[in-house]
Amino acid sequence: MSETADPKTSTVIDPATVETRRGSSYPPDLAHFAAGRARQALGDVAGLKGFGVNLTRLDPGSWSSIRHWHSREDEFVYVIEGEVVLVTDAGERTLGPGMAAGFPAGIADGHHLINRSGAVVTYLEIGTRHEEDDCFYPDADLQYRHQDGAFTRKDGSPV
Repeated sequence: MSETADPKTSTVIDPATVETRRGSSYPPDLAHFAAGRARQALGDVAGLKGFGVNLTRLDPGSWSSIRHWHSREDEFVYVIEGEVVLVTDAGERTLGPGMAAGFPAGIADGHHLINRSGAVVTYLEIGTRHEEDDCFYPDADLQYRHQDGAFTRKDGSPV
């Protein structure tokens, strides 16, 4: 249960009280890529509508997602604890505590994080919530088109 300072102005959140969701909504044949990810939707608890905020943990060896990019959603990550590898079209870069990365909407540069360390990594994910966003996965036969409202294969067939 989150504490509310004043329901008209702000919400105080204790992450220990927020539900943790493990894994992803990827189709079964691709779900293993994010099986070691745990998220707490802090932005939802706060009632935020314009952008989302997730407190995310990656187990050792886990991925944040399949490498992807968004047509209309900006994304930002901020590492709180641990060391994670950011993979983009340009290559790999290690991010540690206090480091951040941003991914502007509409730039076809697939990205994701991989925890190659032996410890859990904790970071914040922040992203806009655009209803007409499409998401593309350059390394997998997968896409999400808002008009379909579901994942499909790149040729548009159902998963």
